[in-house]
Amino acid sequence: MYEKGIGVQQDNAKAFEWYLKSANQGNAQAQSNLGAMYDQGIGVQQDYAEAFEWYTRSASQGDARAQFKFVMLSYLLPIMIGVILIGYSAGEPYWREHQRDKIRRQPFKKEWRKIIRQRMPYFRQMPADLQLQLKQHIQVFLAEKTFIGCNGVKITDEIRITIAAQACLLLLNRKTDYYPKLQTILIYPSAFIKKSQSMNVDGVLHQQKSALAGESWDFGKVVLSWQDTLDGAQIPDDGRNVVIHEFAHQLDQENGKANGAPILAKGQSYQCWSEAFSAQFEHLKMQALKGTPSLFDYYGATNPAEFFAVASEVFFEQSKQFHHEHPKLYQQIKQYYQVDPLQW
Repeated sequence: MYEKGIGVQQDNAKAFEWYLKSANQGNAQAQSNLGAMYDQGIGVQQDYAEAFEWYTRSASQGDARAQFKFVMLSYLLPIMIGVILIGYSAGEPYWREHQRDKIRRQPFKKEWRKIIRQRMPYFRQMPADLQLQLKQHIQVFLAEKTFIGCNGVKITDEIRITIAAQACLLLLNRKTDYYPKLQTILIYPSAFIKKSQSMNVDGVLHQQKSALAGESWDFGKVVLSWQDTLDGAQIPDDGRNVVIHEFAHQLDQENGKANGAPILAKGQSYQCWSEAFSAQFEHLKMQALKGTPSLFDYYGATNPAEFFAVASEVFFEQSKQFHHEHPKLYQQIKQYYQVDPLQW
């Protein structure tokens, strides 16, 4: 009566209220009517899941209209859910980038600028446009990543800005998703102990302990020693920077396990990359074996992934010597990072 206005003023909300009472008492027609109201958004907010629920109850009691609607929604509901999920998947990157734009437009704190100038000496040598990019990247990085102090470390702006500035140095002039796998950065006061196991040729298991300045995991974490971070930032031309090293690993890990072949810049040749890197990697292994001097730390001879990380350190901190001694390799890394520290 309320739905059609027979004998009373038409009122869909009232109709819904009475249908609900009757439906909860098991009335099949009321359940079917309730399903229709949810289906069409009459007297209540449209809700296909609720409509499907009430049609199902009514159909189980033999209501013909509910049985028809039940069959229809059984086919349509999964399709509609799929369309919604596809729409979300397609729209989520645009929404995320919109949020990042809002963050980048925010003023950069004066206190943060002081920290960058104090803890990142070559910031002052960078062109103005790159300085601006770096500050904007830092803001997004800080908004999206979590810093956790370990062994008594209290996270401060000095720690966050110092690390973020060096990590974002690797993102300049490039389309970036800000280390998409990375969620958490763990900070220890100094070199931390890592325990590992290895098995010799006889099948005997050995426990090993090693002191590390940093480590990059491929499932959402980077671990850093704060003291080694400060040391690496304070001397900008020694080719040793633990933050650059570990975040180069993060870039390498974006397409799987770190292997020294990150996702290259558009138009960059993997063949040329491989030729330049392989030649110098093999040369470094020979230098490490013989103990002859090298621009690159011998640690880079461990495997191609470590060589890429070590080469990244040298690229940003000893660009002049790198370009002079290994021009082909320098050109490949320059193309990849889309910057040329030689010009700073």
